[in-house]
Amino acid sequence: MPAVRPAEAAAPHVPELQDVRGPRDRASANTRSVENVPKIAVDALGGDRAAEEVVAGALEAAQDGIEPILFGPAGLDTGGLALVVTTQEIAMDEKPADAVRSKPDSSLVAACRAVGQGEADAVVSAGNTGAMLAASFLELRRLSGVARPAIAVVIPSQTGPTVLIDAGANADARPEHLLQFAHMGAVFAEEVLGKRNPEVRLLSIGEEPEKGNQLTLEAHALLAEADGLNFGGNTESRDLLLGAADVVVCDGFTGNVVLKLLEGTIKTLLDALREEITATRRGRVGGLLIRPAARGMRSRLDPDTYGGAYLLGLRGLAVIAHGNSSPRAIANAIRLAARGVEHDVVNRLAQRLPERVLASARSETESK
Repeated sequence: MPAVRPAEAAAPHVPELQDVRGPRDRASANTRSVENVPKIAVDALGGDRAAEEVVAGALEAAQDGIEPILFGPAGLDTGGLALVVTTQEIAMDEKPADAVRSKPDSSLVAACRAVGQGEADAVVSAGNTGAMLAASFLELRRLSGVARPAIAVVIPSQTGPTVLIDAGANADARPEHLLQFAHMGAVFAEEVLGKRNPEVRLLSIGEEPEKGNQLTLEAHALLAEADGLNFGGNTESRDLLLGAADVVVCDGFTGNVVLKLLEGTIKTLLDALREEITATRRGRVGGLLIRPAARGMRSRLDPDTYGGAYLLGLRGLAVIAHGNSSPRAIANAIRLAARGVEHDVVNRLAQRLPERVLASARSETESK
C-alpha cells in the first residue's frame, strides 16, 4: 500500500457498533496479508462538500487497515492514497438514469464499475442517490431472485442500533418485496451489527395486525407466516428511537420520510439545547457539568456516527453516504463498507434468503 499521511487525531470509535470487529481488530499488521485488506472504491466527487473533505475521510479510514481507492480528477491531492483518474462528474441535481448513461467515466459510475469488475470490494459515494442506485443496478446487478434491492440504514435507539429497511430505494413496493426486505435486514443485523436472532417488526400506524393500509396488511400476513424470521408484529414510528426492534421494515417512500424526519428532529433538538445552554451565564456553567454526557448523546445520535447505508440485494457491496457528509462520516461509511466485505454480506444474503422468497420473486419477474 502507498504511504498514508498520519491523521491529526485517532479515528473515533463508532459507539453503537462496538460489538462489530473491524479490520484492525481482526488481525495485526504482522498476520494480515496485503491481499486481504478490504479495497473500497470511493467517489471523491460525491456529496455537497469539496473533494478534499472526502480525501480526509478516506485517509482517516486507511488507518484502520482499509485500502481506500479514490476516483476523481487528475491532480487531486490524495495524501498518498491510490487515485483512479476520471474525467466526468455527476451533479446532485442531474437526472439519475440520464446522467449514468451519458457519463460512463464519472467518478461515481467508475467507482461502481470497479466493484462489478472485481477491482474493488465495495463502493462508497455521498453523491446523487438516484445516480448511485442506477449505477449500482447497472454495474453490480441484482442477486439472483432479488426483486428489489433496498437501502438499509442504521438508526440510533435507547437499546442499540436499529436497521430501517427500505430507506429510499423503492418508493412503491409490494408485500413480497417487504418480505424480502425483512430477510435482508435480518441478515444485515446478524452479520454486521452482531444481533442474534434479530427481532423484525413492520412499520405501521398501529401495533394491531388489522391496522394499516393494504400494503402493510398483506405484508403483515406474509411476515407472520415466514420461516426463519423472528417477527414481532407491527410497530409505530414513535417507538423507533426507543428500540422498537432490531429490524424495522417499510416501503422506501415511508422509510425515507421517517429517516429525514428523525435526522431533522434530532439535529433541531440538539441545536436548541446548545443554544439554551449558551444563552445565559447560569446555563454556560451548567453546560460545563453536563458536557461529557451531552457529547456522548450527540455522538450516539449524530448520523455521522454511522456514515451511510447499505444498498442490499446486489452482487456487490454499495454504501450510500449522506450528501453533506463530513470527513468523519466518510471515514465511517468506508469502515461500514469494509465490515460488509469482512462479514461477506453479499454471499450471506445469497445463501440465506429463503428459497420460497426467491421463487416468488422469480415468478413476479417472469410474469412481467
